[in-house]
Amino acid sequence: MSVMHGAILLPILISLFIPLLAKRLPNIHTGWFVLVVPVLLVSYFSRFLAGTMSGETFTARMPWIPSLGIDFVTYLDGLGLLFALLITGIGSLVVLYSIFYLDAKKESLGTFYVYLLMFMTAMLGVVLSDNMIVLYLFWELTSISSFLLIAYWYERERSRYGAQKSMLITVFGGLAMLGGIAILSTLSGSLSIRETYASLESIQGEPFFSVALVLFLLAAFTKSAQFPFHIWLPDAMEAPTPVSAYLHSATMVKAGLYLVARFSPIFADESLWFYLVSSVGIFTLFWGSLNAVKQHDLKGILAYSTISQLGLIMSLLGLGAAALHVDALDDGLYTIATVAAIFHLINHATFKGSLFMMAGIVDHETGTRDIRKLGGLAQLMPISMTIAMIGTLSMAGIPPFNGFLSKEMFLTGVLEVSGSDLFHLPSYGWIIPVLAVVGSIFTFVYSILIVRRTFFGKRQDDKLPKTPHEAPIGMLIPPLVLVSLVVIIGLFPNILSDTLIRPAVEAILPQVVDAGGKIDVHISMWHGFNTELFLTLVIISAGVILYKTLPRWQSLYNRMPRAVSLNHQYDALLRRGEQTSTKIHDTVMTGYMRSYLVYIFGFIVILILTALYGFDAFRFAVDPISSIDAYEIILALVLVSSALSITFARSRLTSIILLGVTGYTVALFFVLFRAPDLALTQLVIETVSVALFLLVFYRLPEISRKEERIPFKLGNALISALVGLTVTLVALASLSQRSFTSIAKYYIDNVADLAAGGNMVNVILVDFRGFDTLFEIAVLALAGIGIYTMIKFRRTGGMDK
Repeated sequence: MSVMHGAILLPILISLFIPLLAKRLPNIHTGWFVLVVPVLLVSYFSRFLAGTMSGETFTARMPWIPSLGIDFVTYLDGLGLLFALLITGIGSLVVLYSIFYLDAKKESLGTFYVYLLMFMTAMLGVVLSDNMIVLYLFWELTSISSFLLIAYWYERERSRYGAQKSMLITVFGGLAMLGGIAILSTLSGSLSIRETYASLESIQGEPFFSVALVLFLLAAFTKSAQFPFHIWLPDAMEAPTPVSAYLHSATMVKAGLYLVARFSPIFADESLWFYLVSSVGIFTLFWGSLNAVKQHDLKGILAYSTISQLGLIMSLLGLGAAALHVDALDDGLYTIATVAAIFHLINHATFKGSLFMMAGIVDHETGTRDIRKLGGLAQLMPISMTIAMIGTLSMAGIPPFNGFLSKEMFLTGVLEVSGSDLFHLPSYGWIIPVLAVVGSIFTFVYSILIVRRTFFGKRQDDKLPKTPHEAPIGMLIPPLVLVSLVVIIGLFPNILSDTLIRPAVEAILPQVVDAGGKIDVHISMWHGFNTELFLTLVIISAGVILYKTLPRWQSLYNRMPRAVSLNHQYDALLRRGEQTSTKIHDTVMTGYMRSYLVYIFGFIVILILTALYGFDAFRFAVDPISSIDAYEIILALVLVSSALSITFARSRLTSIILLGVTGYTVALFFVLFRAPDLALTQLVIETVSVALFLLVFYRLPEISRKEERIPFKLGNALISALVGLTVTLVALASLSQRSFTSIAKYYIDNVADLAAGGNMVNVILVDFRGFDTLFEIAVLALAGIGIYTMIKFRRTGGMDK
């Protein structure tokens, strides 16, 4: 295992000891021990900055399942390093915040930090894995760990509902990605992302290439809460605020953005990729900002604003795909959209993380997040108000904060690509900037709403569950660090240009670099009087007007019928699924063993007969069949007679005896065919079975006269005859034709040399099929324990109670 593998697995390995620490040191907040992990990791990953700036990549391989081409291969380039630093850097601040947010006396801190560290490993695995199967495993681990974190307060119904909702939607996307991986790896012959990119020319024209593209995008859209899969994110706000600040602003929801960025070199030249990513992203920006305005919960507003901002970044990644189009590679056009995507991704992590922490502080110190009950907190909570002001102004795109810079670049990228002649955009490219501007206007509105309704206006202390006051310094430090970055990056944006942004963009646009194009990242606050500045003024002016007139038009939200909402459709789909499954269960699960045997045997008959017909296996040869002696015929008649007699027996004891005769006759066949080991096994099993039947039936009443004559059932008789016929046909087909060379010769040649044994059957059971035999012994041991328990239970009188 390399150091890189150790860095990825370190959080989940440390989590194994967290419950022990929480139990042994109850007077020390567990978070102080956990804080060491992300701090060490952010220090470790920072060492790679110089290398990625110069274009280096770092790989490490750990063998896992080499026979299937599955190895844990890590690959760190500019894109992976950016996400690794976000995961560990924001993670460090979130752990510090949670130390003061979560009460050690009231909360199960050991459980919380185990889930948090599990999630950290999952995210690091996603952004640093080159093998697509390993990437998928970590991808699903993010869904599982986020489910556990959202349901942390599991005694609350809304927490359980939100966790289930996020799990169902994101796991659905993960399964779609697994299908895409299967198709893509089949086309390229490799599970490596880099090797798939290297074989791009040979797989782009394949008919299933577009199917893989759509499946990967389903995974990205579900994880990054893109329309119409965004509905899980607002309900996930039932999680503790540290979880919201970490998962739903800086890490998990950005996993989908990472997936789009990482696979852009493979899919971006397809027009379908351009249209789906850009159109879904730009509509999500519009829809999220539109719905954020109608929310009354602070975290609810931030949830929809996160959806909107994720849509903005997603649309930029889609528009940036134009830079990889064949016609654009020669002159390196349209890279501005990808640069803006990476820059805004960093900025969003800073201002949105601080805003989620601010919302948690308000909730922690006032007892509510309802903006209808808040107001006038600026005098009581001036530091929190400052955090909210800087964060919301940056999110609204107001200078001199970092959000203004990336929002200007967003408008530049939208105007540049929508006005191009690529992908037939001149026909309807105007829709993109229109939705971008409208979404930005509503972003300005809900940004004002957060600050004004929380910290200004009239105080409503009578509506607050707690007397409001400023948060302790420990809870204020993490958001203060983030808003400090908002200001610093806004004033000095080029500190990120060559360190983080350019290496990440080069990883997303390798074709541009390969074609000799230079990606030059230079960010400045002033670009002169241009279209982007005019649009910014329009956004601010329209936003102020809409906020001032909010009471007049906010009621329009209530006119949308709830029946057509996506949340209502989701709930209705779950209800219909539950009702359908209940009907199927009540129909199939009758409580009678006879019915279950009919299902099992009927399925076996259909499956085997279909397979025999499909593979043209209904061919039988009599040459391999040896001669049949008289005593074999006699034993066969005894076997058939005893089996048939069971169906006519009027006594349970008679049925048991006849069943034993059937089993012992089979053992005699093994003796005649010179298989003493099988005969001995059959005798032991038959003896135990008869004994068990006697123990069970001893407790049952005698057969009544009504039960003496069991009515004939054609269905049961037909199933029985078909099962017997199917087994006979399989035996004859196996004897008559062989698709593979018999393994018998291998055993004959190697029994003595490899296993140093003389009895071939024993050697096969103990050496060549040792695990099979071991599991059989385990089953017999468990059965023996069960029999002993039943007998002992009966002796103590337990069965009579």
